[in-house]
Amino acid sequence: MKITAVRIFHVQPRWTFVAIDTDRGITGYGEPVVEGQSLVVEAAVRHFAEYLVGKDPRRIEHHWQVMYRGGFYRGGAVGVSAISGLEHALWDIKGKFYGAPVYEMLGGRVRDRIRMYGHGRGETDADFVAAALRAKEQGLTAIKIGIDGPARALESLDYVDRQARRLAAVREAVGPEFDIAIDMHGRTTPAAAKQIIAKFEPYHPLWVEEPCLPENIDALCDIAESTTVPIASGERRFTKWEFRELIDRRAVSVVQPDLCHAGGILESKKIAAMAEAQYMSIAPHNPLGPISLAACVQLDACTPNFAIQEHPSMDDGSDLGVGLLTSPFTIADGFIDVPSGPGLGIQPDEDLFVERSYDGNWRTPVFVHDDGSHGDW
Repeated sequence: MKITAVRIFHVQPRWTFVAIDTDRGITGYGEPVVEGQSLVVEAAVRHFAEYLVGKDPRRIEHHWQVMYRGGFYRGGAVGVSAISGLEHALWDIKGKFYGAPVYEMLGGRVRDRIRMYGHGRGETDADFVAAALRAKEQGLTAIKIGIDGPARALESLDYVDRQARRLAAVREAVGPEFDIAIDMHGRTTPAAAKQIIAKFEPYHPLWVEEPCLPENIDALCDIAESTTVPIASGERRFTKWEFRELIDRRAVSVVQPDLCHAGGILESKKIAAMAEAQYMSIAPHNPLGPISLAACVQLDACTPNFAIQEHPSMDDGSDLGVGLLTSPFTIADGFIDVPSGPGLGIQPDEDLFVERSYDGNWRTPVFVHDDGSHGDW
């Protein structure tokens, strides 16, 4: 079996999908993207496609090593995200060829269903409360909410109290049995983060995500040591090498590889095994589309230390595949059943990709402080 073509689709609202065709009539799908840099990643995908065309798609580990190591310069968001999406598609092909889900080729499933959490958005406390109650009514048992941005390096008492009041309002509305994760999005410095997290503690958040930017492991360790709240991070780290120090230093309790960025399914499986040895949980990051979710579900199914799976809770259900997959994912009682179909277990409809196509030029929002300086989104 040989790869004959690599094709790319930019799909609203901000997703990029790749299709890898073979001479056996099998097509595999993946999701290679860096949010806000889709066109740059597309160029990287086309670069790697020059190597892949003509190769046997089943040699996944070998192709990963060549793409990652073959260019001398390694790592980085763009290159590894391109490799990640291509790797999804290679696994999809291999699974379809052998008639088995990806998780069966990675040790077999260890669970029957995947616990899910959604996003809560809004401007006011009432908005976040309403979002949490909707999620609970839909059967979810957890939600993730954010903090206000931009945040200054040293924040006011009013700002700190506002973040705590939001969590308190949501906790009161949903009760103690419902989990609430907090995404700080790397907006705060360690000093401000510690003040805010101290106010969160009485409301028992499931975790606090990216309480500061992720480049400095010492800073994350400092925050983790200051609180009983579990710290989560990983969406902006790439490959096992970048996760090694995060895990070895116990900077977090919850490791969050993004399968569209961290190196794909098998690389994230390796990261999960590293975390398992430190008794850490895995909660794959996924604010993206249905192919990303399909890849995550395959990992979740066969990973013992998996905790819970993110999906962005789009109003139209497109993140679950509505209007994009012939059989969208269904969440029942807060869980997705482990799929039984071969490969990624999905069948995309390329005609629908074309209907929802756009130029790929979505940009990350930019925050500005009141003094005109840049604020982290």
